[in-house]
Amino acid sequence: MRTILLHLLPASLYAALGVAFWRSCIARPAGATRANCMARRERLVLLVAMLAHGIALHASIFPADQMRFGFGVAVSLMVWLAICFYWVETLYTRLEGLHAVVMPAGALASLLPLFFPGEHVLANATSPAFRAHFVIAMLAYSLFTLAALHAMLMSVAGRQLHNARFSRLLAGLPPLLTMEALLFRLIGIAFILLTMTLISGVAFSETLFGQAFRLEHKTLFAFISWLLFGALLVGRHLWGWRGRVALRWTLAGFIALMLAYVGSRFVIEVVLQRVG
Repeated sequence: MRTILLHLLPASLYAALGVAFWRSCIARPAGATRANCMARRERLVLLVAMLAHGIALHASIFPADQMRFGFGVAVSLMVWLAICFYWVETLYTRLEGLHAVVMPAGALASLLPLFFPGEHVLANATSPAFRAHFVIAMLAYSLFTLAALHAMLMSVAGRQLHNARFSRLLAGLPPLLTMEALLFRLIGIAFILLTMTLISGVAFSETLFGQAFRLEHKTLFAFISWLLFGALLVGRHLWGWRGRVALRWTLAGFIALMLAYVGSRFVIEVVLQRVG
Protein backbone atom coordinates (compact mmCIF):
# COMPACT_ATOMS: atom_id res chain seq x y z
CA MET A 1 0.00 0.00 0.00
CA ARG A 2 2.85 2.38 0.87
CA THR A 3 4.46 1.74 -2.52
CA ILE A 4 1.22 2.52 -4.34
CA LEU A 5 0.81 5.80 -2.45
CA LEU A 6 4.42 6.77 -3.24
CA HIS A 7 3.60 6.62 -6.95
CA LEU A 8 0.07 8.00 -6.72
CA LEU A 9 1.18 11.22 -5.02
CA PRO A 10 3.39 12.58 -7.85
CA ALA A 11 0.94 11.31 -10.49
CA SER A 12 -1.90 13.23 -8.77
CA LEU A 13 0.20 16.40 -8.52
CA TYR A 14 1.24 16.24 -12.19
CA ALA A 15 -2.39 15.63 -13.20
CA ALA A 16 -3.63 18.53 -11.05
CA LEU A 17 -1.06 20.85 -12.62
CA GLY A 18 -2.12 19.72 -16.08
CA VAL A 19 -5.80 20.39 -15.31
CA ALA A 20 -4.98 23.78 -13.78
CA PHE A 21 -2.90 24.69 -16.84
CA TRP A 22 -5.73 23.70 -19.17
CA ARG A 23 -8.35 25.70 -17.25
CA SER A 24 -6.28 28.86 -16.80
CA CYS A 25 -4.42 29.02 -20.10
CA ILE A 26 -6.36 27.00 -22.68
CA ALA A 27 -10.05 26.93 -21.75
CA ARG A 28 -10.29 30.54 -20.53
CA PRO A 29 -13.01 32.68 -22.16
CA ALA A 30 -12.07 34.67 -25.25
CA GLY A 31 -10.84 38.13 -24.33
CA ALA A 32 -10.01 37.16 -20.74
CA THR A 33 -6.80 38.45 -19.23
CA ARG A 34 -3.95 36.09 -19.98
CA ALA A 35 -2.85 34.12 -16.89
CA ASN A 36 0.74 33.36 -15.99
CA CYS A 37 0.72 29.61 -16.51
CA MET A 38 4.00 28.97 -14.68
CA ALA A 39 3.76 31.39 -11.77
CA ARG A 40 5.55 30.84 -8.45
CA ARG A 41 2.73 28.70 -7.04
CA GLU A 42 2.71 26.34 -10.02
CA ARG A 43 6.49 26.16 -9.97
CA LEU A 44 6.49 25.19 -6.29
CA VAL A 45 3.82 22.52 -6.79
CA LEU A 46 5.81 21.10 -9.70
CA LEU A 47 8.91 21.03 -7.49
CA VAL A 48 6.99 19.06 -4.83
CA ALA A 49 5.75 16.66 -7.53
CA MET A 50 9.31 16.16 -8.77
CA LEU A 51 10.57 15.47 -5.23
CA ALA A 52 7.77 12.95 -4.61
CA HIS A 53 8.48 11.32 -7.98
CA GLY A 54 12.19 11.08 -7.12
CA ILE A 55 11.45 9.44 -3.75
CA ALA A 56 9.15 6.90 -5.42
CA LEU A 57 11.83 6.12 -8.01
CA HIS A 58 14.48 5.63 -5.33
CA ALA A 59 12.22 3.14 -3.56
CA SER A 60 11.66 1.25 -6.84
CA ILE A 61 15.30 1.21 -7.96
CA PHE A 62 16.92 0.39 -4.61
CA PRO A 63 14.79 -2.15 -2.74
CA ALA A 64 16.84 -3.65 0.12
CA ASP A 65 20.49 -3.94 -0.98
CA GLN A 66 19.78 -4.46 -4.68
CA MET A 67 19.46 -2.23 -7.71
CA ARG A 68 16.53 -3.10 -9.97
CA PHE A 69 16.01 -1.40 -13.29
CA GLY A 70 13.21 -2.68 -15.48
CA PHE A 71 11.20 -1.18 -18.32
CA GLY A 72 8.76 0.81 -16.18
CA VAL A 73 11.44 2.27 -13.93
CA ALA A 74 13.65 3.16 -16.93
CA VAL A 75 10.89 5.18 -18.63
CA SER A 76 9.83 6.79 -15.35
CA LEU A 77 13.40 7.83 -14.51
CA MET A 78 14.01 9.31 -17.97
CA VAL A 79 10.78 11.33 -17.84
CA TRP A 80 11.55 12.49 -14.29
CA LEU A 81 14.99 13.77 -15.26
CA ALA A 82 13.51 15.43 -18.36
CA ILE A 83 10.94 17.21 -16.14
CA CYS A 84 13.77 18.36 -13.85
CA PHE A 85 15.59 19.90 -16.82
CA TYR A 86 12.31 21.38 -18.04
CA TRP A 87 11.70 22.99 -14.63
CA VAL A 88 15.13 24.64 -14.77
CA GLU A 89 14.61 25.82 -18.36
CA THR A 90 11.30 27.49 -17.44
CA LEU A 91 13.26 29.80 -15.14
CA TYR A 92 14.82 31.38 -18.24
CA THR A 93 12.44 30.67 -21.14
CA ARG A 94 8.66 30.58 -21.52
CA LEU A 95 7.79 27.03 -22.54
CA GLU A 96 4.14 26.91 -21.57
CA GLY A 97 3.14 24.95 -24.66
CA LEU A 98 5.42 22.13 -23.53
CA HIS A 99 3.64 22.13 -20.16
CA ALA A 100 0.62 20.45 -21.77
CA VAL A 101 2.86 17.55 -22.86
CA VAL A 102 5.15 17.32 -19.83
CA MET A 103 2.43 17.06 -17.15
CA PRO A 104 0.53 14.09 -18.67
CA ALA A 105 3.88 12.41 -19.40
CA GLY A 106 4.88 12.89 -15.76
CA ALA A 107 1.59 11.50 -14.47
CA LEU A 108 1.81 8.38 -16.64
CA ALA A 109 5.52 7.85 -15.98
CA SER A 110 4.95 8.05 -12.21
CA LEU A 111 2.55 5.10 -12.43
CA LEU A 112 4.53 2.90 -14.83
CA PRO A 113 6.67 1.21 -12.14
CA LEU A 114 3.44 -0.01 -10.49
CA PHE A 115 2.34 -1.83 -13.64
CA PHE A 116 5.81 -2.84 -14.89
CA PRO A 117 7.98 -3.15 -11.76
CA GLY A 118 10.57 -5.38 -13.43
CA GLU A 119 12.73 -7.93 -11.65
CA HIS A 120 15.94 -7.22 -13.57
CA VAL A 121 18.75 -6.84 -11.01
CA LEU A 122 21.77 -4.87 -12.24
CA ALA A 123 25.14 -6.50 -11.68
CA ASN A 124 28.06 -4.52 -10.19
CA ALA A 125 25.57 -1.91 -8.92
CA THR A 126 27.76 -1.18 -5.89
CA SER A 127 30.71 -0.15 -8.09
CA PRO A 128 31.28 3.64 -8.12
CA ALA A 129 32.41 3.40 -11.77
CA PHE A 130 29.18 1.65 -12.75
CA ARG A 131 27.04 4.20 -10.91
CA ALA A 132 28.85 7.08 -12.63
CA HIS A 133 28.30 5.37 -16.00
CA PHE A 134 24.63 4.80 -15.14
CA VAL A 135 24.03 8.42 -14.08
CA ILE A 136 25.67 9.83 -17.23
CA ALA A 137 23.67 7.48 -19.44
CA MET A 138 20.36 8.42 -17.80
CA LEU A 139 21.15 12.14 -18.06
CA ALA A 140 21.78 11.66 -21.79
CA TYR A 141 18.53 9.71 -22.20
CA SER A 142 16.50 12.33 -20.32
CA LEU A 143 17.94 15.27 -22.26
CA PHE A 144 17.20 13.53 -25.55
CA THR A 145 13.67 12.80 -24.27
CA LEU A 146 13.14 16.50 -23.55
CA ALA A 147 14.67 17.39 -26.93
CA ALA A 148 12.25 15.02 -28.68
CA LEU A 149 9.25 16.56 -26.87
CA HIS A 150 10.61 19.99 -27.74
CA ALA A 151 11.02 19.00 -31.40
CA MET A 152 7.42 17.73 -31.60
CA LEU A 153 6.15 20.98 -30.08
CA MET A 154 8.18 22.96 -32.62
CA SER A 155 6.74 20.86 -35.42
CA VAL A 156 3.16 21.62 -34.34
CA ALA A 157 3.95 25.32 -33.82
CA GLY A 158 5.63 25.58 -37.23
CA ARG A 159 2.70 23.91 -38.97
CA GLN A 160 0.17 26.22 -37.30
CA LEU A 161 2.27 29.28 -38.10
CA HIS A 162 2.49 28.17 -41.73
CA ASN A 163 -1.30 27.82 -41.87
CA ALA A 164 -1.72 31.30 -40.29
CA ARG A 165 -3.54 30.00 -37.20
CA PHE A 166 -2.04 29.76 -33.73
CA SER A 167 -3.88 28.01 -30.90
CA ARG A 168 -3.99 29.29 -27.33
CA LEU A 169 -1.88 26.32 -26.31
CA LEU A 170 1.08 27.64 -28.29
CA ALA A 171 0.46 31.37 -28.01
CA GLY A 172 2.82 31.76 -25.06
CA LEU A 173 5.80 30.12 -26.74
CA PRO A 174 8.97 32.05 -27.55
CA PRO A 175 9.88 32.65 -31.23
CA LEU A 176 10.72 29.53 -33.24
CA LEU A 177 14.35 30.65 -33.64
CA THR A 178 14.69 30.82 -29.85
CA MET A 179 13.12 27.39 -29.49
CA GLU A 180 15.44 26.04 -32.17
CA ALA A 181 18.49 27.40 -30.34
CA LEU A 182 17.26 25.71 -27.15
CA LEU A 183 16.71 22.44 -29.02
CA PHE A 184 20.26 22.34 -30.31
CA ARG A 185 21.61 23.29 -26.89
CA LEU A 186 19.81 20.29 -25.41
CA ILE A 187 21.03 18.01 -28.19
CA GLY A 188 24.61 19.27 -27.90
CA ILE A 189 24.80 18.59 -24.14
CA ALA A 190 23.06 15.22 -24.49
CA PHE A 191 25.39 14.22 -27.33
CA ILE A 192 28.45 14.86 -25.14
CA LEU A 193 26.91 12.76 -22.36
CA LEU A 194 26.01 9.95 -24.79
CA THR A 195 29.58 10.01 -26.15
CA MET A 196 30.94 9.65 -22.62
CA THR A 197 28.52 6.78 -21.99
CA LEU A 198 29.58 4.87 -25.10
CA ILE A 199 33.30 5.43 -24.57
CA SER A 200 33.15 4.29 -20.94
CA GLY A 201 30.97 1.31 -21.86
CA VAL A 202 33.36 0.12 -24.57
CA ALA A 203 36.68 0.94 -22.90
CA PHE A 204 35.81 -0.24 -19.39
CA SER A 205 33.22 -2.92 -20.09
CA GLU A 206 34.86 -5.52 -17.87
CA THR A 207 35.14 -3.10 -14.95
CA LEU A 208 31.59 -1.80 -15.35
CA PHE A 209 29.69 -4.95 -16.29
CA GLY A 210 32.04 -7.76 -15.30
CA GLN A 211 32.44 -9.03 -18.87
CA ALA A 212 34.35 -8.20 -22.04
CA PHE A 213 32.72 -5.83 -24.53
CA ARG A 214 30.13 -7.44 -26.81
CA LEU A 215 28.25 -5.77 -29.65
CA GLU A 216 24.69 -6.45 -28.54
CA HIS A 217 21.54 -5.02 -30.10
CA LYS A 218 21.20 -2.32 -27.44
CA THR A 219 24.81 -1.21 -28.02
CA LEU A 220 24.22 -1.21 -31.78
CA PHE A 221 21.12 1.02 -31.47
CA ALA A 222 23.00 3.34 -29.10
CA PHE A 223 25.76 3.78 -31.70
CA ILE A 224 23.17 4.33 -34.44
CA SER A 225 21.58 7.05 -32.31
CA TRP A 226 25.00 8.60 -31.67
CA LEU A 227 25.70 8.68 -35.43
CA LEU A 228 22.31 10.25 -36.19
CA PHE A 229 22.69 13.00 -33.59
CA GLY A 230 26.33 13.53 -34.60
CA ALA A 231 25.29 13.91 -38.23
CA LEU A 232 22.59 16.38 -37.18
CA LEU A 233 25.08 18.54 -35.27
CA VAL A 234 27.56 18.45 -38.17
CA GLY A 235 24.80 19.31 -40.63
CA ARG A 236 23.72 22.19 -38.43
CA HIS A 237 27.30 23.52 -38.23
CA LEU A 238 28.27 23.08 -41.89
CA TRP A 239 25.04 23.49 -43.81
CA GLY A 240 22.76 25.25 -41.34
CA TRP A 241 20.23 22.42 -41.04
CA ARG A 242 17.05 23.59 -39.34
CA GLY A 243 13.29 23.30 -39.50
CA ARG A 244 11.79 20.01 -40.64
CA VAL A 245 15.16 18.47 -41.49
CA ALA A 246 16.44 19.02 -37.94
CA LEU A 247 13.19 17.78 -36.43
CA ARG A 248 13.25 14.55 -38.45
CA TRP A 249 16.85 13.79 -37.52
CA THR A 250 16.06 14.52 -33.86
CA LEU A 251 13.11 12.13 -33.76
CA ALA A 252 15.02 9.43 -35.69
CA GLY A 253 17.93 9.62 -33.24
CA PHE A 254 15.55 9.53 -30.27
CA ILE A 255 13.71 6.45 -31.58
CA ALA A 256 17.02 4.64 -32.10
CA LEU A 257 18.09 5.54 -28.56
CA MET A 258 14.81 4.28 -27.10
CA LEU A 259 15.28 0.96 -28.90
CA ALA A 260 18.73 0.65 -27.34
CA TYR A 261 17.57 -0.06 -23.77
CA VAL A 262 13.92 0.78 -23.14
CA GLY A 263 12.81 -1.11 -26.24
CA SER A 264 14.81 -4.20 -25.33
CA ARG A 265 13.51 -4.19 -21.73
CA PHE A 266 9.94 -3.76 -23.04
CA VAL A 267 10.29 -6.81 -25.29
CA ILE A 268 11.91 -8.92 -22.56
CA GLU A 269 9.59 -7.95 -19.68
CA VAL A 270 6.27 -7.14 -21.35
CA VAL A 271 6.22 -9.16 -24.57
CA LEU A 272 8.29 -12.20 -23.56
CA GLN A 273 7.59 -11.82 -19.81
CA ARG A 274 11.11 -12.79 -18.78
CA VAL A 275 13.28 -11.44 -15.98
CA GLY A 276 16.75 -11.44 -17.59
